[in-house]
Amino acid sequence: MAKAPVLTPQAEDFPRWYQDLINKAELADNGPVRGTMVIRPYGYSLWERMQQELDARIKKAGARNAYFPLFIPQSYLTREAEHVEGFAPELALVTHGGGKALEEPVVVRPTSETIINEYFSKWVRSYRDLPLLINQWANVVRWEMRPRVFLRTTEFLWQEGHTAHATDEEAREFAAYIHREVYADFMVGVLGIDVVLGRKTPAERFAGAVNTLTLEAMMRDGKALQMGTSHELGTNFARAFHTSYLSREGRQEPVRQTSWGSSTRMVGGLIMAHGDDHGLRVPPRLAPVQAVVLAVKEDEAVRAEVRTLGERLCAAGIRTETDVRTDIPFGRRAVDWELKGVPVRIEIGPRDLADGTAMLARRVPGGKEPVPAEALPGLLPALLEEDQAALLRESRSRRTSATSEVTTEREAVEVAAAGGWARIAWSALGPAGEARLAGHGVSVRCLVAEDGSVPDSDDAPGTVALVARAY
Repeated sequence: MAKAPVLTPQAEDFPRWYQDLINKAELADNGPVRGTMVIRPYGYSLWERMQQELDARIKKAGARNAYFPLFIPQSYLTREAEHVEGFAPELALVTHGGGKALEEPVVVRPTSETIINEYFSKWVRSYRDLPLLINQWANVVRWEMRPRVFLRTTEFLWQEGHTAHATDEEAREFAAYIHREVYADFMVGVLGIDVVLGRKTPAERFAGAVNTLTLEAMMRDGKALQMGTSHELGTNFARAFHTSYLSREGRQEPVRQTSWGSSTRMVGGLIMAHGDDHGLRVPPRLAPVQAVVLAVKEDEAVRAEVRTLGERLCAAGIRTETDVRTDIPFGRRAVDWELKGVPVRIEIGPRDLADGTAMLARRVPGGKEPVPAEALPGLLPALLEEDQAALLRESRSRRTSATSEVTTEREAVEVAAAGGWARIAWSALGPAGEARLAGHGVSVRCLVAEDGSVPDSDDAPGTVALVARAY
């Protein structure tokens, strides 16, 4: 009899494959409250690496980390009408505390524009206080009706940046910088995921923003996933919270603001963009474990060589773990590491030890070959970079080959239903056409210029709408 696959094949049932992988690779479990999740150590190690890489880029942009309360007075949200209307269906309210009803209900943080503006209004006095650049790593709660681990959960982890500037131009430039130099640089250069940088339509903008910039990625089933957003808020929140500054000319002016965020949704994107029927494939630059060295059999000399090689790889700057759990069958351990997507697996048994070799298995291209054990510290860095580049090429090729130019709404729906993306002139679609597409479960993911750049306005000549089904 044929051996049953460890994972449901993607071609057979992609959603089931996704859930199987999360379980078998020990990434997360469902939490006790519907829509919540427990992130297991290996899944959290992926998020930690994402945090480290993003945090370095955020700090390079000049923002500093701070922390604001989880509980927000309900009255704060009502000050910006569009904002509260946009979030109302997702809010979690606390009405009792300490055994009695609260005088004012508090909202469990869905995002922090309102509470941060309350403090920006205290901290900003003159143009000398600007720009004010703050970032927060936190959890947020948005009551989710159709939860899916990592992609849509009632509570999730994220970073949210909030800034105040003197002029619209400064705020616009900073939002674009975060979009391009923080998010796109990380997603392309570290996650190895090809993303489209674009502008959201007015219907898809963040509640309370005057412009939303987005990064959209194609998953292996052809659906789109929004990987991060950067918003220009104009003066909407500044006027609602009286956040103003004394200009050089001696006038009181409202600050111009931005906010921007990315979340544990990126872990879901990583899984669906790179995973295959054998498990995860983690890009080497991101991987918490870039190489694992395994002892094939119980043998003290083999175990010693595994530990020695592990130390040499660590000294060469390669994030390495050793696996000498010979009480667990070797085949099971090899499958477990394959499921976790570790880029390189190095296997050493008694015969390898006698020959001075090790069996090298590479997760991205697949295949195994014996190599001199002594050469591995010098060999692996170049191989890891090859695998990093290969994942990005594959991601880009998938998107370009599955994207079609269309001229009608019907064609756009057909392309999306078949698992592809469609490009259609925004002037031919417009808000009315966008609303009709929504009736077919298809959305305008973003607007782009003909040359692929980000348009300066919603109605810039030659603007193209990117249309797809999405998570």
